[in-house]
Amino acid sequence: MQKKIIYFFIVLFFISFSVKGQRHEIGVQLGMSNLVGDIGRTNYILQKPVGNYRELGIPFYGGILYRRNFNPYQSVRLNIGYSHIQFSDAHAKELYRRNRYLDGSNSIYEADVLFEYNFFPVNEEHKSLVSPYIFGGVGGMLHSTPQFIVEDNKDGPYVSALSLAIPFGAGLKYKFNYNWALFGELMFRATFSDSIDYSSVDDKNIKIGNNTLTEQQLADIIQDREIGNPNSKDWVNSITLGLSYSFGRPPCYCD
Repeated sequence: MQKKIIYFFIVLFFISFSVKGQRHEIGVQLGMSNLVGDIGRTNYILQKPVGNYRELGIPFYGGILYRRNFNPYQSVRLNIGYSHIQFSDAHAKELYRRNRYLDGSNSIYEADVLFEYNFFPVNEEHKSLVSPYIFGGVGGMLHSTPQFIVEDNKDGPYVSALSLAIPFGAGLKYKFNYNWALFGELMFRATFSDSIDYSSVDDKNIKIGNNTLTEQQLADIIQDREIGNPNSKDWVNSITLGLSYSFGRPPCYCD
């Protein structure tokens, strides 16, 4: 599965470079990421840091991007980023979560291929122009996930896992001269994983070992390990500010 995901991104990357004579754009993004899962707060954006930075770290997003502009409105974008997220039941609105009092953090490495649409022709050779934009695509995430040792009835060492995600969102781009632009955006990532907050354990990471448990006893122990709804996947969302630089021969958007 991981090889298929890696191959998919390699193909998309080379497709994005196969169109000749486009204008190139590179940039950086900084901001904050948060988790919506089975542990911690449930608001999708603008979650306040939960504190306890020594143990949980600081919520953060940093990334680099490459854009290839097809015309004044449409672009394909490659993002590579890093998120550190923290989550704590102590700050949740739900009483049952506060009573449970679980917390944790995770570091996530991300790669996204996105289609971007500007509502105004911000990719033209204007010296100054503002445009809102929307985007969506497909992404991959490398993050920590737990193992569960059945015979000890406890979690084992964390291991790395690769998960798919569907990133989408909206932003505002301000091109303030021929080459430079500022932008801010909200990105939502619907993931295919329920273990980013360690609330669920993938089947391959359940270590049964040598034991005499019946199948029912084994199923009960694994069920007791689950936290929240295993059918509800995690979201990793970011709010960022960025700076980009355009270079290369300006495209001719002629008929």
